[in-house]
Amino acid sequence: LGVVVLIVVLVASVGAYVSLSADPPLALPPAAAAPVGPVDGTWKAAPGSQAGFRIDQTVLAMSGAVDGRTGDVTGRLEISNGSISAASFVVDLRTIKANGKPSPQFEQSLRTATYPTATVTLTGPLAVPAGFDSGESVTAVATGTLAMLGASRPVTLSVSARRNGATIDVAGSIPIAFADWGIKGPTSYGLLGSLADHGVAEFLLVLARAA
Repeated sequence: LGVVVLIVVLVASVGAYVSLSADPPLALPPAAAAPVGPVDGTWKAAPGSQAGFRIDQTVLAMSGAVDGRTGDVTGRLEISNGSISAASFVVDLRTIKANGKPSPQFEQSLRTATYPTATVTLTGPLAVPAGFDSGESVTAVATGTLAMLGASRPVTLSVSARRNGATIDVAGSIPIAFADWGIKGPTSYGLLGSLADHGVAEFLLVLARAA
């Protein structure tokens, strides 16, 4: 009986760890202030911006995820006449932390000593959805390029955005297949645990009007 109880406690503890080990996906804040000022202009990444990765994992057949985050995000976005005409943002991969600590495995997989940054660039104009100017939350699918690990590849971005007072919040994700980037697949330990061979790059941009 004692062994059974120990196993139940162990499995419950592992389940709690798996379910709580990752932060919630980056998303728009639950509330926003009324929009202030015109939407046209140049907007730059401001404090509060975040970017990182999320990878599904299993431990003892229980599903969860691992993630890493950094606030070291720079870049700009241009809005003119109801269209985003240009956008480019740079993430310093060396500063990504998992559970508040640097991740040697991530640094090794992405060879951050050689390729310290990732850059996402919009490849063409993107119409601003109706309702955005008045403060509604909107969604869109954008095309761009991701420059990482010494290569530049086309990517699709799923984004949501909303004006928030004098700022603009933009949240989104980009699917990443490790094989496409020459990233060595994670080792699987079967029932004991494994990581998926793909993940997502996710971001939350807080954009302030550039001077």
